[in-house]
Amino acid sequence: MERIDRMSTGILKWIAAAAVGAGLAVAQQPAQAPGQPPAPPASPVARQPKPKSQKEIAALQAMFNAQTPDERIATAKALITGFADSEFRPLAWQLVAMSYQQKGDEENMIVAAEELLKVDPKNFNAMIMISGALARRTREFDLDKEEKLGRAEKLANQARAVIKAAPRPNPQVTDEQWAAAKKDFDAQAAEALGLCALARKKYDDAVNHFKFAVDNSSQPEQATMVRLANAYIEAKRYDEGIGVLDKVLGMSNLHPAIKQFAEQEKKRATMLKDAKPSAAPAQPSAMPQPVPVAPKP
Repeated sequence: MERIDRMSTGILKWIAAAAVGAGLAVAQQPAQAPGQPPAPPASPVARQPKPKSQKEIAALQAMFNAQTPDERIATAKALITGFADSEFRPLAWQLVAMSYQQKGDEENMIVAAEELLKVDPKNFNAMIMISGALARRTREFDLDKEEKLGRAEKLANQARAVIKAAPRPNPQVTDEQWAAAKKDFDAQAAEALGLCALARKKYDDAVNHFKFAVDNSSQPEQATMVRLANAYIEAKRYDEGIGVLDKVLGMSNLHPAIKQFAEQEKKRATMLKDAKPSAAPAQPSAMPQPVPVAPKP
């Protein structure tokens, strides 16, 4: 399945933009022409981190120039360990977490995201990553099932609250761009809540969360749409589930794992829809593993 905890290319863009705003390559604002009315006040901007030395700038440049997940992890950790007072440590931990996520190493992704929350307690990306991972890794008969799902839900809801009030990451990001980005981030948090509901077999709740995620994403993930269809089917809303699967199967560049899963789910939904009440229910298809998607810096 295509990434469910998506490696958002938008996040990398905001990280790089924050570094630019911090002074690595500051863009000059155009001067206001004489006689023009003043521009309307923009929304607040987050405090910009600043490098403290040329050595730190070199470490930052190495981190942002890294081309592979392993290179990003190595250069980001070098910044973290080599510059204990760096204001860029939250960004470095975020790159580490997302790079592990891209590698499919969920265990280390959680560790890095937890470290990110220690240095940046209001980092909604860390909250979303941990929330989704906890929900996905929780099994029906786990002794700590409710503990894990409870924390996952709490983090997802905290993320949504933080996102609403989050300032722009730097002055170069317009209000319109940031509003669109926050809508995407909120959709990711809603998807994490959908995963929690799915783990609890609250299928109608899962439908609502996944549908919100699909409807509010600028580019809905194929994997999220398949999860929405799965929730519809488990809620015995077969026609709606089949309708979503038809949309997925009609997409171009459909990942083979998603295609296979969608075809299996459509077959299962059709069997359940046409089955007599006394017939044995069709077993749900096994969810394929997430497939990493390379970020576009």
